[in-house]
Amino acid sequence: MANSNLIGSGPMARGKNSGDKRNFSSAPLNKGRIFIRLWRYLGRNRVLLVLALVLSLSSSLLALYGPKLSGEAINAIDVGTGQVDFDTVSRCAILMAVFYTSAAVLTYLLNIVMIHLSRRVSKQMRHDVFENLTALPVGFFDRYQTGDIISTITYDVDTVNQSLSTDLLQVLQSIITVSVSFVMMLTIAPALVLIFVVTVPVTALFTRWLAARVRPLFRRRSARLGQLNGFVEEMLSGQKTIRAYGREEAVLERFDEKNRAAVDAYTVAEANGTITGPSVTCINNVSLALLCVFGSLLFLQGRIGLGDLSSFVQYSRKFSGPINEVANIISELQSAIAAAERVFGLIDAEPEAADAADAAVLRQVRGDVELRNVDFSYVPGCPIIQNLELHAKPGSLTAIVGPTGAGKTTIINLLMRFYDVEGGAVCVDGRDVRTVTRASLRRAYTMVLQDTWLFHGTIFENIAYGKPGATMEDVVRAAKAAHIHSSISRLPQGYDTVLSDNGTSISKGQKQLLTIARAMLLDAHMLILDEATSNVDTRTEQQIQAAMRELMKDKTCFVIAHRLSTIQSADHILVLNQGQVVEQGSHESLMARNGFYRELYEAQFDTVSS
Repeated sequence: MANSNLIGSGPMARGKNSGDKRNFSSAPLNKGRIFIRLWRYLGRNRVLLVLALVLSLSSSLLALYGPKLSGEAINAIDVGTGQVDFDTVSRCAILMAVFYTSAAVLTYLLNIVMIHLSRRVSKQMRHDVFENLTALPVGFFDRYQTGDIISTITYDVDTVNQSLSTDLLQVLQSIITVSVSFVMMLTIAPALVLIFVVTVPVTALFTRWLAARVRPLFRRRSARLGQLNGFVEEMLSGQKTIRAYGREEAVLERFDEKNRAAVDAYTVAEANGTITGPSVTCINNVSLALLCVFGSLLFLQGRIGLGDLSSFVQYSRKFSGPINEVANIISELQSAIAAAERVFGLIDAEPEAADAADAAVLRQVRGDVELRNVDFSYVPGCPIIQNLELHAKPGSLTAIVGPTGAGKTTIINLLMRFYDVEGGAVCVDGRDVRTVTRASLRRAYTMVLQDTWLFHGTIFENIAYGKPGATMEDVVRAAKAAHIHSSISRLPQGYDTVLSDNGTSISKGQKQLLTIARAMLLDAHMLILDEATSNVDTRTEQQIQAAMRELMKDKTCFVIAHRLSTIQSADHILVLNQGQVVEQGSHESLMARNGFYRELYEAQFDTVSS
């Protein structure tokens, strides 16, 4: 699609059965698989990752040696005689100050490294999402709301990034702290460690049960936020229509409903997620109480010194503290997992089918286009096109007319191979388009849609969009052919005038003329006009058609038009109704036949006359 000469914008008509867009949702992924994929993203930055591991290990070990020194300092005090070994106490105090200060500095450096690491991961993740979006078939964007997709690229990626920069660091340090603390407790008093044989499994089982319960809630929270964003994007783009019909209150009510649903989903997820922290804290406090009781008994029996008991208690707090911290961030991890599911769902979305291995490149296109017994439907069982036959000779002008929903724009979708036919074949110069590369097929066309698309940039850049390297002379020549040069010249900066917000500073007719000038600049072999002159007046339309006919001489043209008066000079008119060709021929022959085409023509004439 990146090589397509797409001049208009916006999704084209999708047929009767594709008007409602759904919110994006991906199939639930295995939690372990999600962590593996996130780890792969981290692995792309090996230097930062190794540095983070080294800093984390160093800071944790330095901080964990403090309780050992504290115990030595207490043991240097003879409780019975009151004598103190000041040399030992001073040495321990100085070492503790050095170790704790060093640990704090290393932790600060670790935080900086993790911020850079998470930013790189989020940047790469957004790149991968957007890269896959550019490769997805047109049908994907027909099915899902734009705002919901944007929510995944922004909010969900940010959620994953936040988890990587804070939660992952916390989990990493917790693993180190728990492991070292456990080893140190074993060296001090193995008997007291038995207390954790009961409390740790209880904590693990509880957090696992709660995580399984909370994860769907956070997945639902992300989905509700995506729906809210999709609705907001849709309503903002339709502000003029909303105000023209006085539907502000109705829109506000619908927003309140979706906003309430998003808030409720957020509240339920967070409320259930925050149960973990207090519950685990309670279990840890019970283990501490048991530790104090049994430790005191061992001290009274002379099996453990006061300093060792103090060190053990400190290590037990460091052992249970990280478990409590991890429990507190379980809800955040669940939110990150739900967000990662949606992100990976976009990354894994099936891209447009690859070209056949032996696909040929279209060269020296003559523009002989033929549709042979074509059948097509957007939704299985709801046919849009049936047994369609069409032959457009090189250099001919073919007009496609018919009532709304007849399948006119669907034919354009099939010509450009935005969709593949279900039956029959679409051929260019006698070759089935499925046997040629999409890029070369789409380069052979220039398309101008009814819905104009202008990006943020100068008028020159917008016109030259489809032809990199175009000169100012080329752009001016195309603008003159499209009868927009004089309007551009009257602007303060002329062709350097910057357009923003899809060109809201100029009229719809001028926007349409700019997209037509963009089309005229391309050296394509075939032209598609999908209601391309609907936003210009009749006189300008006639001028554009005359310029187009001169510019596209000896090239194949397809025109979709509701105003039948504009296509009387077409070489061939294809009349569609309910997905089938009911009539075809020249304007004169179709009028003489007194059939469906004449009914359409006279109905428009009567409407205009009245």
